[in-house]
Amino acid sequence: MDKKNFGFYYGIILIAVGLAVFYRIPQVMLQVETIEFFSRKLFFVRASFYILGGLLILAGGIRIYRNYK
Repeated sequence: MDKKNFGFYYGIILIAVGLAVFYRIPQVMLQVETIEFFSRKLFFVRASFYILGGLLILAGGIRIYRNYK
């Protein structure tokens, strides 16, 4: 596999992981709510998960875009 194909497939994997993060947030937040330390910080934890997912999707999109540029 050459470097161009690797960048393309890596971008697809990044997008898939980012989408998986968005899919898992509701289930994980139920578990995080049971932890006493995070009970007052739920907004920040949820925002962090969404930012993480968004950055993963963005990074994958940039990789795929640069691959065909």
